[in-house]
Formats: sequence, C-alpha cells, structure tokens
Amino acid sequence: MRFQFDMIDIAIKLLAVGLVIFSASFHEFGHAYAAHRCGDDTAKEAGRMTANPLAHIDPFGSVLLPVLCVMSGFGYLAYAKPVPYNPWRLRHPERDEVIVAIAGPAANIIQALVGALAYHACLRIMYGTPEWPYYLYYLEADVLSWLPLALQLYIQVNCSLAFFNLLPIPPLDGSKLLLPFFKGASRDRYYQIQRYALPVTMALIWFGPEILGIDPIGAWLDFTAGNLSDFLMGWA
Repeated sequence: MRFQFDMIDIAIKLLAVGLVIFSASFHEFGHAYAAHRCGDDTAKEAGRMTANPLAHIDPFGSVLLPVLCVMSGFGYLAYAKPVPYNPWRLRHPERDEVIVAIAGPAANIIQALVGALAYHACLRIMYGTPEWPYYLYYLEADVLSWLPLALQLYIQVNCSLAFFNLLPIPPLDGSKLLLPFFKGASRDRYYQIQRYALPVTMALIWFGPEILGIDPIGAWLDFTAGNLSDFLMGWA
C-alpha cells in the first residue's frame, strides 16, 4: 500500500510539472500577443506568438527548475525563454512596456479562472457536489478522479506563476511595472541589470531563507497565490 501511495504521489508531482510547463508557455504567449497588439512584432517574427510549449521551453527554467521545486515541495516556480521584444517598436513605449509586462501574469490569472470554472463544473457533474471529495486522492484505479485533481493543480500552478512574476525583482514582470519611473540613463541601466539579474534572483529564492532567516517570497506567495487559489476552489 505504501508503494502504491508513493507511486501516486510521484505521478501527481509529474502532472504538476507538466501543468507548470504548459502554464509558463501560455504566460509567454500573453507577453507576445500584448506586444503584437501594441505594435511590436519581434516575438511574432521569432515564432514565439504561440502557446506551444516547444517554442518557449528553457531547459533549466521550464524543466529542471519546476521538477526540483515540485519534488522538493518548494512550490510551482518556473520560467520559460523570455519573449523578445523591442521597446522602440511599441507605439507608446512607456505605457506599452507595462502592458506587455502585465500580460504574462494576466494570462496566468485567466487560466486560473478558466480552471476554476471547469473544476467546479467537473465536481458537480461527476460527483453532484461543489466540494472536493478528498477520498479520491487515493483512488489510483479511477482515471476520472484525476480530472478534478488536475484542474485543482492547474489553478494552484497559475496563481503561483502569476504572483511570483509580479515580484518587483529583475527580470520578473513586476520589475517592469516600475519602468514608467525610469527615465533616460536610469532606464538604460535597468535594461543592463535585467540581462544579468536572473542568477541573483534564483539565488535569492533558494538561499535567501537560509541567509536571512525569513522567507519573504514564500510569505508573499502564501498570502497572494495561496489565498486566491483557495478562494477559486471554494476553500476560503
């Protein structure tokens, strides 16, 4: 029985990794589509205006990182290859850069909302209840029981990706919301920092709690993504 439970647990984690990869890819599609609507077709010309994960996968950020996070119980964190865009091709650069930045997290929130609608409809149709039947977690033989579980994970994954990316740390999308306050040389300096900020950001995520003795990013995700996903699943 213990072996069966472990296998189910591993299968659930692999399912979560797959959902992270797909959701992160749709996040990047959101950026590409917003840039296109704002006049910049750099991403479209590069073949990135698609939700196909193959166009966006980064070997570390889209595969290894979510595997490490999910398997270690750290959460649902990932990133795909950044969608290329040229701020000088945007119709209104200062305004449109913010729109392009917010489009990624918005794509995740939209996915979470769609997932929540499907999740509650699934429970009502399949089990005649708006509440999650917890016993289904152990029914590995019941293939249909995996559908509401997958939708539950889909909601949690997208809430986590949305609010993680809203952190005001380069190169995350939240840092770009500060761009209207940067002018001239300071804006150029931001673009330079953004190129090299990812390793620093990842080090902060992994080692920050040990060094600082607190986990501000985890607390942020619990307060935002955790509460929103609970609300969407009716656990509030």
